[in-house]
Amino acid sequence: MSEGKKEGKLELIAYKSFQPYDEMYKIVDFLNKSLKDKKLMFGLSKDFQKGTMVISIYEV
Repeated sequence: MSEGKKEGKLELIAYKSFQPYDEMYKIVDFLNKSLKDKKLMFGLSKDFQKGTMVISIYEV
């Protein structure tokens, strides 16, 4: 674990907004399963005000 990073805390690396895509959750699930040993985690949320989806990449 890197110095100065608290245990159990996620660090946001990047995020990107895009138009909704119904099966994007499948991509996020695939990335999480494939890259968890690299200490990366992906999140997906919806911005209801803008009508967009947001994918976030975190370092665990």
